[in-house]
Amino acid sequence: MTEERPPGLAGGLTEYGDREFAQYLRRSFASAMGHTPQSLGKPVVGILNTWSELNNCHRGLRELAEAVKRGVWQAGGLPLEFPVISLGEIFLSPTSMFLRNLMALDVEAMLRAQPLDAVVLMGGCDKTLPALLMGAASADIPAIALAAGPMLTGSHEGERIGACTDCRRFWAAYRRGELERATIDGIEAQLAPTAGTCGVMGTASTMACLSEALGMMLPGGAAIPAVHADRLRHGEFSGIQAVALAENRLTPSRIMTEAAFDNALRVLQAIGGSTNAVIHLTAIAGRLGIKLELERLDDLAASTPVLVGLKPSGAAYMEDFHRAGGLPVVLQALRGQLHAEALTVTGATLGEQLAQPFVWPDWQDVIRPLDNPLQEQGALIALRGSLAPDGSVLKRSAASPSLLQTEARAVVFSSLSDLAALIDDPALDVRPDDCLLLQNAGPLGGPGMPEAGYLPIPRKLTGQRDMLRISDARMSGTAFGTIVLHVAPEAALGGPLGLARSGDRIGLDAQRRRLDLLVDERELLRRGEEARPQPPVAARGYERLYRESVQQAPLGVDFDFLRHESLQDV
Repeated sequence: MTEERPPGLAGGLTEYGDREFAQYLRRSFASAMGHTPQSLGKPVVGILNTWSELNNCHRGLRELAEAVKRGVWQAGGLPLEFPVISLGEIFLSPTSMFLRNLMALDVEAMLRAQPLDAVVLMGGCDKTLPALLMGAASADIPAIALAAGPMLTGSHEGERIGACTDCRRFWAAYRRGELERATIDGIEAQLAPTAGTCGVMGTASTMACLSEALGMMLPGGAAIPAVHADRLRHGEFSGIQAVALAENRLTPSRIMTEAAFDNALRVLQAIGGSTNAVIHLTAIAGRLGIKLELERLDDLAASTPVLVGLKPSGAAYMEDFHRAGGLPVVLQALRGQLHAEALTVTGATLGEQLAQPFVWPDWQDVIRPLDNPLQEQGALIALRGSLAPDGSVLKRSAASPSLLQTEARAVVFSSLSDLAALIDDPALDVRPDDCLLLQNAGPLGGPGMPEAGYLPIPRKLTGQRDMLRISDARMSGTAFGTIVLHVAPEAALGGPLGLARSGDRIGLDAQRRRLDLLVDERELLRRGEEARPQPPVAARGYERLYRESVQQAPLGVDFDFLRHESLQDV
């Protein structure tokens, strides 16, 4: 953790060998920005803004930053806005996950280097909130998260639609020949009608909810739509609270404790959240020396029902979730199962927040009470077995119940390019009851562990809605289906996934938490001996750093030199 440093502009001085000269020079150049001596004496609150014209989710962040500044000024602080890199999910190659750790490095470096007493972390798109919290955890200066907010829904032929579960649903129908090109083009224009993150319980919404559950966001902030005036008011309140954090020196390491992460994992189960959150929470926790185990995820699945009926687990959207009361209602429903002692950015404990008078809204069905859940058990489960010795994850709440206990013939794709070349080939040997298995799409094999786990159904299987699909890749939180992800060790690292061949039998037993490659052990040994190691990929710059330092899914796909525990400790 960082050592105590002087407040305001006197902190973190540039080194010239003369500290008084450094302060004199800093005051002089700060005055060049038009600040009065009175302003320069206030606590400095950084406003970390990830606005970018290549990030549609963050289109509203410039206006939101102005609201934060109003709050900081009101509370007696000096707001100073600055940028870091921004990760627009759809606008990056090979994948935004490849760059998440780079953004976290940027955040940590700038929080350490600049004279900040506190910071407001502004982001929202899938990998930005995780990167912001990872960097803030490492820098450990007082911080508060502020989400961009979800977008509103559009409409097509009288049906309300939104990004991005509906994106996948309609595209699958188009691939099956059920929609004309003109129809899919009309749908395309309505899927993302406003600024903001995807309007379902995808990764962006999940991480906003979990930021609130961790205590790093003001209550109610996860679900306010990006274009609502309440989003601006929430930004103003966040600015006010940032000054209080600066004065109290309440840092992320005091808020994001083991108890807080346990609360976040339980909330993840209850909201039907994204599988990506398992990786992101693991990475954030690792920055603080906290190890999150897949077994704990399973324990919580057994005792936490799904309470939130948002797509892809239900039928509603984030704007409905907001009107239903948002995450504070979920926390009230789970109140008896949460660690009440966990601190929040308000300065109060979670228990103190939840002790406020509350009446359950009886008019709504978006958030269910504990005695009337959407599903009896939690959304996410962990699987282990001969195909995934170090674990894998399945979003049970979005899967087909009939496929949760099955044995299937594998149809193997050796890479993403192999998948693209063969999936729609009329000669592909595939049947409706087969299992599609993708190799070499993990942290190293991708590289960057792309959201390729949502393998398309082969065109020749007309009318097929779901199949068992398995990979070392990730899946968008907006996706649905019986899809096993994050298989570890990944194929590119020599994991058993890479030894599977088309025609092998795969066994999935969700009840027993098993995922097995049903092939004789001697045959697997023979295949392993025959496998030729991939030649090292020539790389430079960040890609080289990534390839040399990235860890597997059970360690959050973070860099080994940024976590508190080493690979050997796992």
